[in-house]
Amino acid sequence: MNYSVVGEAADTSILNKSNLIKSADSWRIGTFAIALVALLPVLAILWLAVFPTENIWPHLISTSLPRYLQNTILLMLGVGVSVFLTGVSTAYFVSHYEFPLRKYFEWLLLLPLAFPAYVIAYMYTDLLEFAGPIQHSVRELFGWQLASDYWFPNVRSMGGAIMLMGLVLYPYVYLMARASFIEQSSYLSDVSRLMGRNQFKTFMFVSLPIARPAIAIGVALALMETLNDFGTVDFFSIHTLTAGLYDVWLNMGNLGGAAQIASVMLFFVIILLALEFAGRRRSRFYQSATRYMRKQRISLQGKYKWLAFIICAAPVLFGFVVPLAMLLNYAIRYFEQSWNPGFRSYTFNSIFVSVCAALICISLAVMVCYARRLHKDTMTGIAARIASLGYAMPGAVLAVGVVIPLASFDNAVDSFFRQHFGFSSGLLLTGTTFALIMTYTIRFMAISIGSVESSMSKISESVDMAARTLGHPTFRTLRLFHLPLLKGGILTAALIVFVDCMKELPATLLLRPFNFDTLATHVYQFASDEMIGQSALGSLVIVLSGLLPIILLSRTISDTQQLDLDNFPDK
Repeated sequence: MNYSVVGEAADTSILNKSNLIKSADSWRIGTFAIALVALLPVLAILWLAVFPTENIWPHLISTSLPRYLQNTILLMLGVGVSVFLTGVSTAYFVSHYEFPLRKYFEWLLLLPLAFPAYVIAYMYTDLLEFAGPIQHSVRELFGWQLASDYWFPNVRSMGGAIMLMGLVLYPYVYLMARASFIEQSSYLSDVSRLMGRNQFKTFMFVSLPIARPAIAIGVALALMETLNDFGTVDFFSIHTLTAGLYDVWLNMGNLGGAAQIASVMLFFVIILLALEFAGRRRSRFYQSATRYMRKQRISLQGKYKWLAFIICAAPVLFGFVVPLAMLLNYAIRYFEQSWNPGFRSYTFNSIFVSVCAALICISLAVMVCYARRLHKDTMTGIAARIASLGYAMPGAVLAVGVVIPLASFDNAVDSFFRQHFGFSSGLLLTGTTFALIMTYTIRFMAISIGSVESSMSKISESVDMAARTLGHPTFRTLRLFHLPLLKGGILTAALIVFVDCMKELPATLLLRPFNFDTLATHVYQFASDEMIGQSALGSLVIVLSGLLPIILLSRTISDTQQLDLDNFPDK
């Protein structure tokens, strides 16, 4: 036997194994680095809140902070109740009953998600205010002249904000509740009916408790968006924590005070994350039936089928059809004024930063998800979860957290150049598109991680084992085997991140470079000046860009649920 050949083969095998381990470790190190960058804004906020250059805590607590807290809590409670009632009721009807246009409502009920809350607020304010067409028609009908002659609800109020934000945020609850209702076996409701309970009691005591964890996740996501909102509350003059942060930072010029308000908002974020995490953990144990049987939808008759129709049609009508019709009308009427070089520049800016953020997000998501696939240890899992925390943080909070370390870096570099070379380096990162794209990436990385991870979980582990047997390193395995199989998940993630970046307003307002506007800031500025017509074309582009991922999401959900149901034969 040629022992030298055997020894060389053994050495080669050991070397290849060592290289594979080193390559795998590099993925984990990259994930830790991504998690650190995602955590940096939180650490920066907490540090500056505790050690501000100018401590205004006493002033905030004695003056405006209680009002900010009260309004924020009232808004979140109101929106939470609104999205719960709308999302759960519509999900239950389309899942359990047959009525006119039911199969169309399955995806129509998702469409209001394409509208940013601030856009729908602008539309309904123009429709319902004193000079709007509805009040004008009321005055013409009854012969009234002044606002004091009659009572009409004020849309620019806390109630108006709750109503309008609920119209565009309920799809989060609808999605989660509908999925849970569909997954529930009909055996459970059959047993409940045998015990003498009617449909309403079966819903209250069987279907709703089982769906409660999923509903909690949907409500938590809707409340995260509520906490993030700035355009609506600013337009309605509701002083929430987000509006207060914006005022203290830009109007008062106090970054430390903004960090202190941001630290209070982080408290709300922690509560919402705990609610979302508890919902996901408990949802694993609520479906305890060992046998599954598809539900046969009950055909509603008479007034009940029309009641179900109205309950499902109202959110679509008022949350999508009416504001879209108004946008189209204004966009056509003011097209010549709106379609100008400035508008085209804003559109290009929006597309540029959104595409950059989407590409970076999916690249980092692939790294994080692949690292979790290679390393199933606790530390890698924690790092991946930290990297996904940005979506829970409002854009204004992230803007504060990002600008603090970037400003410190710019000041350090500037001080070095002044001391050693006698000139100022200026702002290298702060106030640039880099800061804006970095904030977008941290905020929306969770979306790309979730989509890529879902797709990667469907790839068999035997693919990795076969690649290792052939001697492929980890990166080549990813490039040759995984990426072709991940194209669908990557495309979905990129599209959703792109649209979310197009809609993002608070962070863009705070971090955009000088003379750099996006469609979101363009719409906000015109609407703030009561020029709703001139903002319509930009709003329409934002809404239409959001429709494609909504349609894609609806098709994906339908295909996935059909596949899941096919795996459970009727018995």
